[in-house]
Amino acid sequence: MFKKKPTASEVDGVQYRRAKLWQIICYACNGLVGMSVYSLIGMASYSASIGYGITTAAVGIILTCSRILDGITDPLLAFVYDRVNTKFGKLRILLVAGYLIEALALYGMFTGFSSKGLGLPVFTLLYIVYIIGYTITNMTAQTIPAIMTNDPRQRPAIGVWTTAFNYLVPMAMSMIFNVVLLPKCGGTYNQAFLSAACNMTLLAAGIGTALVCLGVSAYDKPETFVGTKKSEPLKMSDIVEVLMHNKPLQCYIASNASDKLAQQVASQAIINTLFNGILIGNMGLATILTVISMVPSIFFAAFGAKYVGKHGSKKGIVTWTYVSMTITAVLVLFFIFGDPTQIGVMGSPSMILYVVLTLLQNGSNMCITTSNTSYMADAIDFELDRSGRYIPAVVSGTYSLVDKLITSFAAVIATGGLAGCVTPFCRREIRYEPDLLLIGLAVLWEKNRSGKKA
Repeated sequence: MFKKKPTASEVDGVQYRRAKLWQIICYACNGLVGMSVYSLIGMASYSASIGYGITTAAVGIILTCSRILDGITDPLLAFVYDRVNTKFGKLRILLVAGYLIEALALYGMFTGFSSKGLGLPVFTLLYIVYIIGYTITNMTAQTIPAIMTNDPRQRPAIGVWTTAFNYLVPMAMSMIFNVVLLPKCGGTYNQAFLSAACNMTLLAAGIGTALVCLGVSAYDKPETFVGTKKSEPLKMSDIVEVLMHNKPLQCYIASNASDKLAQQVASQAIINTLFNGILIGNMGLATILTVISMVPSIFFAAFGAKYVGKHGSKKGIVTWTYVSMTITAVLVLFFIFGDPTQIGVMGSPSMILYVVLTLLQNGSNMCITTSNTSYMADAIDFELDRSGRYIPAVVSGTYSLVDKLITSFAAVIATGGLAGCVTPFCRREIRYEPDLLLIGLAVLWEKNRSGKKA
């Protein structure tokens, strides 16, 4: 009755390497590692203030500088990746080593050395060690999709499962932190809460690391990394050479780094307060939309994977970027010619239209994310065809360096550029205060909400 859909091998006449579904799911559990740690590290400023007596301004400087350091360590650790060849494999050794370094640094930062009066130097050192562990884990994980499968129709499926975990894990961790742990610790962000959150994070990340190691165990063999064992070891010039001559990687950097820069600018606290608190006048709307968009976004990711499997990752990125830009243009026109304050009125036509447009935009972004996952694997394969060298860590590390240098400007753009563009459209009286930015904007929004004069 039903015809079986032909595989890529049957269509192209090529024998592809394909991963089993359970292996893909196990790999996607890397979200338990990355996103649980991401949820915890977001509270680093609290730990710095409570446990080390460091001011918020000093923490901001540390985090900004560490972002650049994070980008530099990626290509450097590619050389470590190249030289690790043990009887226990390459990927599993690096994943476990990265997790252990991360775990020791985070435990020291949030629990072990916290509230000991050690101050800025110790906190900074622990944060640097955390970055090294995170980089090892993240860089290794980025190379795995290209190793697991080279089937162009299967690679997008990895992006779907990865996207699902990357969405669901932060939501689950937020519920555990705020619904379970916070009430047990007195309802405030104190040392007891930070320690409990750290322990829960390390447990989740440990389970995730074990599952990823299980998923890649069948591929973690010396023969898989043909081209990495060379008489001539990798040199720093190899990174420049890859960046100059790998055109798919150049395209990937241009598209993905710009997308991430836009997303990180939009996610800044100052933009959230300006946009939702002042312009729209409803801070709770952002949270509601986030919850509403969870399930549809995963379906969009699955649709994007189907599209990429049929048309290719490059076309997927280009097509859905155009769609996302079109929706964004409509939203801009909506805010210029409409009344943004009506968006905060429950059930109003403006709110319904805004919710629909936001869901469509999130959906198109999910399709882009799915395409990007597949395209990175394609860039690694292209380097093998171009140079005869299988160097996934160098390719992913080169991308990470440029990507993190670009996205490090997100906070600067948000505070120095967009803030000045948004406030003129505000329908409420605004008077700037000396302590504006994060705290000042929150105060300003509270005054506007309560009907008091600023």
